This record gives sequence, C-alpha cells and structure tokens, in this order.
Amino acid sequence: MEDEDDPVVEEIPVFLSKNLRDSLYLFQYPTKTELPNHDDSVIVNCCVKPIAQEVKVDFGLDIESAHFDRFKGEQFAVAADGKNTYGAVPPKGQERPTYKRGIMDKQAFTSSRSITDVAKYIVGIFTDREVHLSPLTSIVQMRPVLSHFDKEDKRKKAELKAQTEDTDDDEVLQQVTVKFARGNAKNSGKEQRAGTYDGFVQRIADEPWCEAYWHSRATPTAELERQKLFATSHHGSSSLALAPDEYLRKLLPYDEHVQTVAPPAASAAAQVLPVYNKAMLKSMPLLEQLTVLLRDARMLSFSDVISILAEHVDPHVAADKVLALLPQVGILLHGNWVPKSEVVFPEKVLSHANGVSAEQMIRARDYILFRFSRTPYLFRAQVMAATQLPPAETLDVLKTVARVNNTKRWELLLPPDKEFEQKYPELVSRQEYHWTASEQHYNEMDWARETKRVRKRSTRKSESQSLTSAMPPPAMNHSTTGSVDA
Repeated sequence: MEDEDDPVVEEIPVFLSKNLRDSLYLFQYPTKTELPNHDDSVIVNCCVKPIAQEVKVDFGLDIESAHFDRFKGEQFAVAADGKNTYGAVPPKGQERPTYKRGIMDKQAFTSSRSITDVAKYIVGIFTDREVHLSPLTSIVQMRPVLSHFDKEDKRKKAELKAQTEDTDDDEVLQQVTVKFARGNAKNSGKEQRAGTYDGFVQRIADEPWCEAYWHSRATPTAELERQKLFATSHHGSSSLALAPDEYLRKLLPYDEHVQTVAPPAASAAAQVLPVYNKAMLKSMPLLEQLTVLLRDARMLSFSDVISILAEHVDPHVAADKVLALLPQVGILLHGNWVPKSEVVFPEKVLSHANGVSAEQMIRARDYILFRFSRTPYLFRAQVMAATQLPPAETLDVLKTVARVNNTKRWELLLPPDKEFEQKYPELVSRQEYHWTASEQHYNEMDWARETKRVRKRSTRKSESQSLTSAMPPPAMNHSTTGSVDA
C-alpha cells in the first residue's frame, strides 16, 4: 500500500517518565460500581507493607446519614471489642479497640495482588498533544475486610475458655513429654519452611504495617506527586535511528528477564525450572543449549540433537563439538542420550508430592538408568522396593526416561540406536565402564530388598513353627470296658 493511500494524520510525541517507577500503585475496587467516587471520602487510617506490597485503607462512614443504622453499628462495635469503648483508653500492652467511638464508623479495605507481573502495564497521561507513560510498581485490588466478625468469634472462644477454667476446681495433672532439638536441625527446618508456601504466607503476616499519610486529590502534595508522571527530559531516543532489526533486538533483548513458566510435564522440579524460548536458546553457550534440550526432551538421539540445533539455533553447528560436550550433561543409554540426574533434579529442590529431597530422587533415577542398561523393561513395584520412594515420586522419576507399554511394563522412550553405537564404540565402552564400576552398588540395593523379603518370610515361618511346637498332642480315643459302682 502506498503512503498516499494511508497518510499520516498526526504525529504525537511519546515520553517515558521513571520518576515513580518504584512507588506507583494502581488501585482497583472490584466490589464497587463506577457511581461512588472516593475523592470526597474521609480516610481514617492508611497503612502499607512495603516488602509485601500490601495496602490497608480505612474509609470513614457517615454515621449521621439517614441510611445508616446506628443501632446495628453499635452492635457491631460491641461484638468486635466486647464492650462500649467510647472514650476508653486501652491498658498498656493490650490491643487498641477497633472502633474507638463505640460505633462502627469506618470500613476497612485491604489489598490483594491481581497481577504478579506488571512489567507490561503502564499509566499514560495525554496533555498538550503529548503522551507521558509511567511504569507501574504493582496493581492491587481493594476489598472490604470484615474483621469485626473474626474478633467477635475470637472473643467468644476466649470467654468460653475462661468460664471452663473457672468451673474446674481440681487441678488435673498431665504427663508432659519434653523434647530438645538440636540447633542445626532447627535451623534447617526453618530454611525448609522458608521456601514453602506456608513460609511465604508467614513472612507476609510477620511484616509490620507502616502507617502512611493519605493526601486527597485536591491537596498540594498530591499535585506535586502527579507532576512526577510527566517526563522531565524531552530528548529523542537514539534507538529510532537504528535499523528495524537492530531496533527490535534492543526493544526485546534475548538475554535478559527470562520469565519462569511451569512446564506441563509432571516432574518434581517442574515448578522451579525455567522454560526458554528459541530466541533465548540462541544466546546461550552450546553446553547450556544441550542441557536445556536434553532436560526438556528427556531422551534424544544424536541425529535429533544435531537436527534441532541446526534448524532452530545454529545452522553451522559442528557435530564433533556437540559430541565432545554431550557427555558433560548427558548419559549414553542404548545409543540415545538422556540428561544426567543432576540436571533433572537440581540441588535443594523438593518433590511436589511428599517433599522428597533431590539427593534421593537422583539416587533413584541413577538406579533406573542402570537397570535399563541391563534390561529392556522395569516394573514400578520393583523400583519402589529398591529405592524406597513413595508411589508419586517413583512415577515422577520413571517418567523422566520411560513410558508404560501395553503390557503394563516400563520401557525406554526411544528404541536403541544401533547405528550410533556402531559408529562411536569408544563412547559406548566408556559408558559401559561407568556402569560396571557402579554395578555392585545397585546390586546391593536389590539385595537389601530381597533380604527384607526373606526376613519377613522367615519370621512368619518361625512363628508358625513355635505355635506348632507349643500345641499339645491330640487326645487318643481308646475304647475301654469297666464297671461303675453305684
């Protein structure tokens, strides 16, 4: 299409302001309609949690309004604080009353994050034929909090407990068991809980509220902050003078801000391992490219590795260089390459089902790889007995290298590549030396499983023998003839 057919009507300059990039929040009120306006609202209190990026705002209620039920408001205040707190000063160390005036005269709103990644959202102002854009720090949704009901339930339970303790005249002695934990174990437990969801929630709850000032729209302070939405520098960007391809690479860099995405595979490490796109793969060294390919594909032949790299990453990739780096991140199994267990289960990663450590998962997967080097099929019960893993973790480990066939047995994802084994016998021999060196260790795992089975069987046998020897001999029925004196 020619420029004459699609003329430029107007050019509007766009400026980027970063004055509020660390403190610009967007408030959303999903429970409110567009009719109420908070510009004229009375803000009783405002608090923030800077680290958790949470906000709490108390909006004042018009208790003199004809639509306000004063009796119900007083009931809510008494239910929350237990008694009329109008004008009362709380004792030192006790919690302040929710409603100081003895009536529900405010409504609390707390925030929750609606979007975790706000990097692609901005706020814009159009004025004087210019557009000024400002990046957001967070987008939160403000919802009402009915904390007075929670306080009422808590207070009633405390009063009921106090009455129950008063009725118990006799003191009941109970045996108490005291356990002392080691310092290292306590610290390790804290470290494990810190990485869990419960630890994340606890850290948010432990962060104290910081009181803040609320400046309404018409105040001079709010106007000064609003001026920060405008860019102070109006110099043009040098990026506009670049070629289209160079400008696109600068606009979307491939080696920065890798977004972590949970892969669809049900593996134990699926929640922490990132997924890379093709552009990110091109910017990596060859060794990291091979690591990502093997980890995501689970099993690849050498020809597939070369084909993927040549088609999507580097058309001039050298097969000799790839072959020299593959043993560093992969294991040769019947002519195909599988990732090392340390690649599939990184250090300090726990399984998603039962929290099994990465060390145990690596040990179980190495056992499975060794057994597949000796036999074409495995049974899930066999792997569970040898590795002592729960059923969910055993399934996760097996899925990293095998699949279930029609006979309910586990087999490798790909058939053996005899052509590669014949072409590179030195790699096959090197891998076989590794299997031979570790064969005794894996045989001991099977031996331990068989020993437990024999011990159980022998125990049952000895119990049956002891029962048999303890039984009295059966009584013999003899026919006798005699006379009985009356």
